[in-house]
Amino acid sequence: MSQAPNIDGLLIQWGDRLFYPGNRIVKVAPQPKSGGSGSRQRAAAIRERIAATVLPRAPQVMVKVTGGGRGMQAITAHFRYISKNGRLDIEDERGQTTQGKEAVHELADDWRFGGSLIDDVGHRREAFNLMLSMPRGTDAQYVLRAAREFAQAELADHKYVMVLHDHQANPHVHLSVRAESQHGVRLNPRKADLQRWRETFAEKLRGWGIAAEATRQTGRGQARSDQPLWRIKAAQDGRLRSHRTPVKASPIVPISPADAAQAWQEIAKALALSPDRSDRELGEAVVRFVREPAPAVQRDGHQSTEIGPAIANEGPARTR
Repeated sequence: MSQAPNIDGLLIQWGDRLFYPGNRIVKVAPQPKSGGSGSRQRAAAIRERIAATVLPRAPQVMVKVTGGGRGMQAITAHFRYISKNGRLDIEDERGQTTQGKEAVHELADDWRFGGSLIDDVGHRREAFNLMLSMPRGTDAQYVLRAAREFAQAELADHKYVMVLHDHQANPHVHLSVRAESQHGVRLNPRKADLQRWRETFAEKLRGWGIAAEATRQTGRGQARSDQPLWRIKAAQDGRLRSHRTPVKASPIVPISPADAAQAWQEIAKALALSPDRSDRELGEAVVRFVREPAPAVQRDGHQSTEIGPAIANEGPARTR
Protein backbone atom coordinates (compact mmCIF):
# COMPACT_ATOMS: atom_id res chain seq x y z
CA MET A 1 0.00 0.00 0.00
CA SER A 2 1.48 3.34 -1.05
CA GLN A 3 2.10 5.96 1.59
CA ALA A 4 -0.21 8.99 1.56
CA PRO A 5 1.56 12.14 0.33
CA ASN A 6 2.65 14.69 2.89
CA ILE A 7 0.50 17.58 1.65
CA ASP A 8 1.67 20.07 4.28
CA GLY A 9 5.30 19.22 3.62
CA LEU A 10 4.91 19.68 -0.11
CA LEU A 11 3.15 23.03 0.35
CA ILE A 12 5.91 24.27 2.65
CA GLN A 13 8.66 23.07 0.30
CA TRP A 14 7.23 24.62 -2.87
CA GLY A 15 5.48 27.55 -1.19
CA ASP A 16 8.73 28.72 0.38
CA ARG A 17 10.44 28.65 -3.00
CA LEU A 18 7.62 30.60 -4.60
CA PHE A 19 6.77 33.22 -1.96
CA TYR A 20 10.08 33.56 -0.11
CA PRO A 21 12.76 33.20 -2.82
CA GLY A 22 15.32 35.11 -0.75
CA ASN A 23 15.43 32.12 1.60
CA ARG A 24 15.86 29.57 -1.16
CA ILE A 25 18.95 27.42 -1.52
CA VAL A 26 20.12 26.05 -4.84
CA LYS A 27 20.25 22.46 -3.65
CA VAL A 28 16.85 20.78 -3.50
CA ALA A 29 15.84 20.59 0.16
CA PRO A 30 14.29 17.44 1.61
CA GLN A 31 10.55 17.49 2.00
CA PRO A 32 9.65 18.89 5.44
CA LYS A 33 8.10 16.47 7.86
CA SER A 34 4.59 17.14 9.07
CA GLY A 35 2.98 16.58 12.42
CA GLY A 36 4.42 19.38 14.54
CA SER A 37 2.46 22.49 15.37
CA GLY A 38 5.12 24.61 13.70
CA SER A 39 4.75 22.71 10.42
CA ARG A 40 0.97 22.95 10.56
CA GLN A 41 1.14 26.70 11.18
CA ARG A 42 3.66 27.13 8.36
CA ALA A 43 1.49 25.12 5.96
CA ALA A 44 -1.57 27.14 6.99
CA ALA A 45 0.34 30.37 6.27
CA ILE A 46 1.34 29.04 2.83
CA ARG A 47 -2.29 28.14 2.11
CA GLU A 48 -3.28 31.72 3.03
CA ARG A 49 -0.67 33.13 0.66
CA ILE A 50 -1.84 30.83 -2.12
CA ALA A 51 -5.49 31.74 -1.57
CA ALA A 52 -4.71 35.46 -1.35
CA THR A 53 -2.81 35.21 -4.64
CA VAL A 54 -5.06 33.00 -6.76
CA LEU A 55 -8.56 33.86 -5.63
CA PRO A 56 -10.12 36.83 -7.46
CA ARG A 57 -10.99 38.68 -4.26
CA ALA A 58 -7.34 39.41 -3.44
CA PRO A 59 -6.24 42.69 -5.08
CA GLN A 60 -2.59 43.66 -5.36
CA VAL A 61 -1.36 46.39 -3.04
CA MET A 62 0.71 49.30 -4.25
CA VAL A 63 3.65 50.84 -2.41
CA LYS A 64 5.49 53.45 -4.45
CA VAL A 65 8.20 56.00 -3.75
CA THR A 66 6.88 59.14 -5.43
CA GLY A 67 9.89 61.36 -4.79
CA GLY A 68 11.51 63.13 -1.89
CA GLY A 69 12.89 66.47 -0.76
CA ARG A 70 16.52 67.58 -0.82
CA GLY A 71 15.81 70.47 1.53
CA MET A 72 13.19 71.80 3.93
CA GLN A 73 11.55 73.95 1.27
CA ALA A 74 10.63 70.87 -0.75
CA ILE A 75 9.78 68.79 2.33
CA THR A 76 7.50 71.49 3.76
CA ALA A 77 5.82 71.94 0.38
CA HIS A 78 5.04 68.23 0.39
CA PHE A 79 3.63 68.45 3.94
CA ARG A 80 1.31 71.22 2.74
CA TYR A 81 0.30 69.23 -0.33
CA ILE A 82 -0.57 65.93 1.40
CA SER A 83 -2.40 67.70 4.25
CA LYS A 84 -4.24 70.06 1.90
CA ASN A 85 -2.48 72.96 3.59
CA GLY A 86 -3.29 71.64 7.05
CA ARG A 87 -6.96 70.81 6.47
CA LEU A 88 -6.42 67.03 6.76
CA ASP A 89 -5.20 65.14 9.83
CA ILE A 90 -1.43 64.65 9.96
CA GLU A 91 -0.23 61.66 12.03
CA ASP A 92 3.40 61.34 13.12
CA GLU A 93 5.58 58.42 14.24
CA ARG A 94 4.38 58.84 17.84
CA GLY A 95 0.77 58.39 16.80
CA GLN A 96 -0.08 62.02 17.53
CA THR A 97 -2.53 63.70 15.15
CA THR A 98 -2.46 67.42 14.36
CA GLN A 99 -4.19 69.75 11.91
CA GLY A 100 -3.81 73.31 10.66
CA LYS A 101 -1.21 75.55 9.04
CA GLU A 102 0.58 76.11 12.35
CA ALA A 103 0.91 72.35 12.81
CA VAL A 104 2.60 72.07 9.41
CA HIS A 105 5.02 74.86 10.41
CA GLU A 106 5.86 73.18 13.73
CA LEU A 107 6.33 69.85 12.01
CA ALA A 108 8.79 71.39 9.56
CA ASP A 109 10.82 72.90 12.42
CA ASP A 110 10.89 69.53 14.19
CA TRP A 111 12.29 67.85 11.09
CA ARG A 112 14.74 70.69 10.37
CA PHE A 113 16.40 70.47 13.80
CA GLY A 114 15.52 66.89 14.84
CA GLY A 115 18.87 65.38 13.86
CA SER A 116 21.39 66.67 11.35
CA LEU A 117 20.35 70.16 10.30
CA ILE A 118 18.32 70.23 7.08
CA ASP A 119 18.91 73.43 5.11
CA ASP A 120 16.24 75.04 2.97
CA VAL A 121 17.93 73.68 -0.17
CA GLY A 122 20.38 70.79 -0.04
CA HIS A 123 22.35 68.45 -2.26
CA ARG A 124 21.17 65.11 -0.86
CA ARG A 125 17.81 63.44 -0.32
CA GLU A 126 16.55 64.31 3.17
CA ALA A 127 13.11 62.68 2.90
CA PHE A 128 11.34 59.99 0.90
CA ASN A 129 7.70 60.29 -0.09
CA LEU A 130 5.73 57.04 -0.20
CA MET A 131 2.21 56.24 -1.31
CA LEU A 132 0.42 53.12 -0.03
CA SER A 133 -2.69 52.39 -2.03
CA MET A 134 -5.56 49.93 -2.45
CA PRO A 135 -8.26 49.65 -5.13
CA ARG A 136 -11.62 51.39 -5.10
CA GLY A 137 -14.03 49.95 -2.55
CA THR A 138 -11.45 49.16 0.15
CA ASP A 139 -12.35 50.61 3.57
CA ALA A 140 -10.13 53.70 3.91
CA GLN A 141 -9.80 53.37 7.69
CA TYR A 142 -8.32 49.89 7.33
CA VAL A 143 -5.89 51.23 4.76
CA LEU A 144 -4.82 53.85 7.31
CA ARG A 145 -4.48 51.28 10.11
CA ALA A 146 -2.42 48.97 7.92
CA ALA A 147 -0.23 51.89 6.81
CA ARG A 148 0.32 52.82 10.46
CA GLU A 149 1.41 49.28 11.33
CA PHE A 150 3.55 49.15 8.20
CA ALA A 151 5.39 52.31 9.22
CA GLN A 152 5.91 51.05 12.76
CA ALA A 153 7.43 47.84 11.41
CA GLU A 154 9.51 49.17 8.50
CA LEU A 155 10.38 52.75 9.46
CA ALA A 156 11.19 52.41 13.16
CA ASP A 157 13.65 55.05 14.47
CA HIS A 158 12.75 57.44 11.64
CA LYS A 159 10.59 60.52 11.82
CA TYR A 160 7.60 60.17 9.53
CA VAL A 161 4.17 61.62 8.91
CA MET A 162 1.17 60.13 7.16
CA VAL A 163 -2.05 61.51 5.76
CA LEU A 164 -5.03 59.52 4.52
CA HIS A 165 -6.62 60.52 1.21
CA ASP A 166 -10.06 58.93 0.94
CA HIS A 167 -11.68 61.50 -1.35
CA GLN A 168 -10.34 59.97 -4.58
CA ALA A 169 -11.18 56.77 -6.46
CA ASN A 170 -8.78 54.56 -4.56
CA PRO A 171 -8.03 55.12 -0.84
CA HIS A 172 -4.35 55.74 -0.21
CA VAL A 173 -1.97 57.04 2.43
CA HIS A 174 0.78 59.54 1.72
CA LEU A 175 3.73 58.82 3.99
CA SER A 176 6.80 61.05 4.20
CA VAL A 177 9.81 59.67 6.08
CA ARG A 178 12.95 61.53 7.16
CA ALA A 179 15.91 59.87 5.45
CA GLU A 180 18.17 60.02 8.51
CA SER A 181 17.15 57.89 11.48
CA GLN A 182 17.52 58.88 15.11
CA HIS A 183 20.77 56.88 15.13
CA GLY A 184 22.20 58.56 12.05
CA VAL A 185 21.45 55.67 9.66
CA ARG A 186 20.19 56.87 6.28
CA LEU A 187 17.33 55.27 4.40
CA ASN A 188 18.13 54.23 0.82
CA PRO A 189 15.31 52.06 -0.55
CA ARG A 190 16.06 49.65 -3.38
CA LYS A 191 13.72 47.45 -5.40
CA ALA A 192 14.20 44.59 -2.94
CA ASP A 193 13.17 46.91 -0.10
CA LEU A 194 10.09 48.03 -2.01
CA GLN A 195 8.98 44.45 -2.60
CA ARG A 196 9.38 43.73 1.12
CA TRP A 197 7.40 46.89 1.90
CA ARG A 198 4.60 45.71 -0.39
CA GLU A 199 4.55 42.34 1.34
CA THR A 200 4.49 43.97 4.79
CA PHE A 201 1.65 46.30 3.80
CA ALA A 202 -0.36 43.37 2.38
CA GLU A 203 0.26 41.38 5.56
CA LYS A 204 -1.00 44.23 7.74
CA LEU A 205 -4.12 44.59 5.59
CA ARG A 206 -4.83 40.87 5.88
CA GLY A 207 -4.48 41.24 9.64
CA TRP A 208 -7.51 43.58 9.50
CA GLY A 209 -9.47 41.13 7.38
CA ILE A 210 -8.79 42.87 4.05
CA ALA A 211 -7.89 40.51 1.21
CA ALA A 212 -4.59 41.78 -0.22
CA GLU A 213 -1.53 40.36 -1.87
CA ALA A 214 1.88 41.56 -3.06
CA THR A 215 2.82 38.94 -5.62
CA ARG A 216 6.11 39.24 -7.43
CA GLN A 217 5.60 39.26 -11.19
CA THR A 218 7.80 36.17 -11.52
CA GLY A 219 5.58 34.56 -8.89
CA ARG A 220 3.13 33.95 -11.73
CA GLY A 221 5.81 32.43 -13.94
CA GLN A 222 5.92 35.61 -16.03
CA ALA A 223 8.99 37.56 -16.99
CA ARG A 224 9.22 41.34 -17.16
CA SER A 225 12.15 43.41 -18.28
CA ASP A 226 13.41 45.83 -15.63
CA GLN A 227 14.87 48.04 -18.39
CA PRO A 228 12.92 51.21 -19.23
CA LEU A 229 11.58 51.46 -22.77
CA TRP A 230 13.88 54.34 -23.71
CA ARG A 231 16.95 52.23 -22.80
CA ILE A 232 15.75 49.25 -24.83
CA LYS A 233 15.08 51.46 -27.88
CA ALA A 234 18.42 53.24 -27.53
CA ALA A 235 20.26 49.92 -27.34
CA GLN A 236 18.44 48.67 -30.45
CA ASP A 237 19.44 51.83 -32.36
CA GLY A 238 23.03 51.73 -31.12
CA ARG A 239 22.63 55.03 -29.25
CA LEU A 240 23.03 53.73 -25.69
CA ARG A 241 26.09 54.98 -23.83
CA SER A 242 26.48 54.20 -20.15
CA HIS A 243 28.67 56.26 -17.82
CA ARG A 244 26.97 55.26 -14.59
CA THR A 245 28.51 53.07 -11.94
CA PRO A 246 26.60 49.78 -11.82
CA VAL A 247 24.22 49.52 -8.89
CA LYS A 248 25.20 46.88 -6.37
CA ALA A 249 23.02 43.82 -6.77
CA SER A 250 20.46 43.07 -4.12
CA PRO A 251 21.23 40.06 -1.89
CA ILE A 252 17.66 38.87 -2.49
CA VAL A 253 17.61 36.61 -5.55
CA PRO A 254 14.18 36.62 -7.22
CA ILE A 255 12.66 33.34 -8.35
CA SER A 256 12.91 32.75 -12.09
CA PRO A 257 9.77 32.40 -14.23
CA ALA A 258 10.64 28.76 -14.92
CA ASP A 259 11.08 27.99 -11.22
CA ALA A 260 7.84 29.82 -10.41
CA ALA A 261 5.96 27.80 -13.02
CA GLN A 262 7.35 24.58 -11.57
CA ALA A 263 6.42 25.63 -8.03
CA TRP A 264 2.83 26.41 -9.05
CA GLN A 265 2.61 23.07 -10.85
CA GLU A 266 3.83 21.12 -7.80
CA ILE A 267 1.50 23.08 -5.48
CA ALA A 268 -1.47 22.29 -7.74
CA LYS A 269 -0.51 18.60 -7.76
CA ALA A 270 -0.21 18.49 -3.98
CA LEU A 271 -3.54 20.20 -3.41
CA ALA A 272 -5.26 17.90 -5.93
CA LEU A 273 -4.10 14.86 -3.91
CA SER A 274 -5.37 16.24 -0.60
CA PRO A 275 -8.30 14.46 1.10
CA ASP A 276 -9.55 17.92 2.13
CA ARG A 277 -12.14 19.24 -0.31
CA SER A 278 -11.14 22.86 0.33
CA ASP A 279 -7.56 21.98 -0.64
CA ARG A 280 -8.72 20.41 -3.90
CA GLU A 281 -10.85 23.46 -4.68
CA LEU A 282 -7.85 25.69 -3.97
CA GLY A 283 -5.81 23.52 -6.33
CA GLU A 284 -8.37 24.10 -9.08
CA ALA A 285 -8.10 27.83 -8.45
CA VAL A 286 -4.30 27.58 -8.79
CA VAL A 287 -4.71 25.93 -12.22
CA ARG A 288 -7.07 28.69 -13.35
CA PHE A 289 -4.75 31.37 -11.95
CA VAL A 290 -1.65 30.31 -13.88
CA ARG A 291 -3.64 30.09 -17.12
CA GLU A 292 -5.15 33.58 -16.87
CA PRO A 293 -3.51 37.00 -17.52
CA ALA A 294 -1.94 38.88 -14.63
CA PRO A 295 -4.42 40.66 -12.32
CA ALA A 296 -4.93 44.38 -12.78
CA VAL A 297 -3.90 46.98 -10.25
CA GLN A 298 -5.99 50.08 -9.63
CA ARG A 299 -3.88 53.20 -9.91
CA ASP A 300 -5.60 56.52 -9.48
CA GLY A 301 -8.80 55.14 -10.95
CA HIS A 302 -7.08 53.38 -13.87
CA GLN A 303 -6.07 49.77 -14.28
CA SER A 304 -2.62 48.42 -15.04
CA THR A 305 -1.25 44.89 -15.19
CA GLU A 306 2.09 45.94 -13.73
CA ILE A 307 2.50 44.61 -10.21
CA GLY A 308 6.18 45.22 -9.58
CA PRO A 309 7.38 47.93 -7.18
CA ALA A 310 8.23 51.31 -8.62
CA ILE A 311 10.43 54.28 -7.80
CA ALA A 312 9.21 57.42 -9.49
CA ASN A 313 9.98 61.14 -9.69
CA GLU A 314 13.60 61.01 -8.56
CA GLY A 315 13.83 64.80 -8.59
CA PRO A 316 13.14 66.93 -5.51
CA ALA A 317 9.52 67.49 -4.56
CA ARG A 318 7.91 70.44 -6.30
CA THR A 319 5.80 73.08 -4.66
CA ARG A 320 2.19 72.29 -5.45
